[in-house]
Amino acid sequence: MRLIALLLLTLALHTGYSGRALAQTCPPPITGAEAASLSGTTPGIDRGMLWRVSKGGRDSYLYGTVHLGRPLWTQPGPKVSAALQASDVLALELDAGDPATQETLRQLTAARTNLALPAALRERLQARTRAACLPPQALSGLQPLIQAMTLTLLEARWDGLDSAFALEQLLSHQARLLRRPIVALETPRQQLDLLLDMEDSRMLSMTQELLEQLDEGRVRPVLRRLITAWERGDLAELENYEQWCDCIANPQDRVWLRRLNEDRNPGMVDGIARLHDSGKQVFAAVGALHMTGPQALPVLLAARGFSVERVLWQR
Repeated sequence: MRLIALLLLTLALHTGYSGRALAQTCPPPITGAEAASLSGTTPGIDRGMLWRVSKGGRDSYLYGTVHLGRPLWTQPGPKVSAALQASDVLALELDAGDPATQETLRQLTAARTNLALPAALRERLQARTRAACLPPQALSGLQPLIQAMTLTLLEARWDGLDSAFALEQLLSHQARLLRRPIVALETPRQQLDLLLDMEDSRMLSMTQELLEQLDEGRVRPVLRRLITAWERGDLAELENYEQWCDCIANPQDRVWLRRLNEDRNPGMVDGIARLHDSGKQVFAAVGALHMTGPQALPVLLAARGFSVERVLWQR
């Protein structure tokens, strides 16, 4: 299974590790200084996909994100910015900027590192860690599958993308400037359970598959296609992603994909609807893959009595 689409478009969970280049062959560093130099000088452009969801005379908003970003994206576009300013609360899958959330993730991840790792697979993880220009022990405290997922996302640095500039980070920063509260629609334990609640043999095979994709150079083309589709707001391309990302190789893959995507949507809709029904205008930002399929968040919100309208960008 190729997990790249799932990492970028469904799960907010990541380590946040952004390794500094250690050699000439490393990807160029993406620094906060670059983002600061752009702040206030580069007009924001609307990217991704936004819906207005209305009920009871109030408008809330649903925004499909990716869990990586570029410094250029630090300025939100005019329609995204207006929607956030018009809202009373920002709802995210997880509030990664919350110190309590970070500590919970650290503790839960540290408690799940007891998987017996074959020597050959351990060596491959170490080799990929070196190839990613990270210090040897940078990821050693993480469960092996999460190590491989982190290495996969770090591959995006070659194309100027980094989790430090993920859309959730940008939006939470803007919300704090606006003094808007941030509400998590899920918990760290829920997201970790989604990733790691499986047999050891399955976990090891998925770790190996990710490392093979990295070794064979299959990661960056899929990352680029996903990011391009998201930037354009091309929902049809994302709806059809199974046809071009080789995500489903066997029935196990389909079950796991459903767990990561469709099965989580009712719970997130419950959280969004509960906030809206309490009298708040909500800006809910979640991975863009949750906006696809028959159980997409816009579809489920419409079934709950919301009027749902896609907000289109003007180029």
